[in-house]
Amino acid sequence: MAKLKKILDLPSLTKENSLKTLVENRTVYNLENCELNLFETYQKSILVPLKFNDLVVTSMLRGKKVMHLFEDPAFDYLPGESVIVPANIEMVIDFPEASFNKPTQCLALAIDNQKIVNTLNYLNEKYPKTGNSDYWKLDEQNYFFNNNEDLANTINKLITICQSTDLTKDILVDLTLQELLVRIIQTQTLTSIDKSESKISNSQLKYIVEAIRKNLSDKLNLKAIANTSGLSMPTMYRMFKRELGISPIEFIIIERIKHAKSLLKDNNLYIKNVSYESGFIDTNYFIRTFKHYEGITPKQYQQLTHKTNTD
Repeated sequence: MAKLKKILDLPSLTKENSLKTLVENRTVYNLENCELNLFETYQKSILVPLKFNDLVVTSMLRGKKVMHLFEDPAFDYLPGESVIVPANIEMVIDFPEASFNKPTQCLALAIDNQKIVNTLNYLNEKYPKTGNSDYWKLDEQNYFFNNNEDLANTINKLITICQSTDLTKDILVDLTLQELLVRIIQTQTLTSIDKSESKISNSQLKYIVEAIRKNLSDKLNLKAIANTSGLSMPTMYRMFKRELGISPIEFIIIERIKHAKSLLKDNNLYIKNVSYESGFIDTNYFIRTFKHYEGITPKQYQQLTHKTNTD
């Protein structure tokens, strides 16, 4: 449901004569409440173990890994994607394509647990969510997600600060860690909504999401939906920004693009019809918006999907 995966800025690779190992060569930046690790691998390897004493946020920068995590099936791990791993949980990693010409590079940001606790307590005190049982928290089961633009920008900022020589970088990193945790929680909520509405703990948000999805082809009246759910428009807007990191309008567009993608699997449908059935009155606007979110035009997506299905 989120936008096209946002690729992170690429830190420089280690010079060949400075490599300590060809598998998970590690560069470390230590700060007061976190540790940034950059890992590089230059040869094919399988079942490489990795574990941290703190919760770790990992993001792929270059190449491809295959991750074995918990007891879940292994999955491909590619640039534009992030994984969070609880403290003392072992990751086991394959590098099926790594070489000197095509190295993998991944960051792993280990965050002090007390910093996480303090940040979540602060958010719950200063920016409480609706409902007595609905709190700011990291969802360790929802551990694999795409980077959206806000999340990628925050991670890029952290990398820049950690690699700087600024005397105040511990303070700057602490502020950015708070932002990172907010962005991760918002991204996890979006991912959960995409998988199943039943995972939405906020009943008003759940009602609005269901109302939007049932009426995607129509001209949606957000004010009426807000009033029916017992919210004013400003309150609904704040709820979306707080819970999901996006506005209600952005959410509707993302949902309409997702619906359009499902329709485009039918190679016989005209793009104009897909546009109307997805709630876009102006076909040209639909084409521009689709390309903005998916990186290709609806027609290219339709052709690509058809080719994949017929191969």
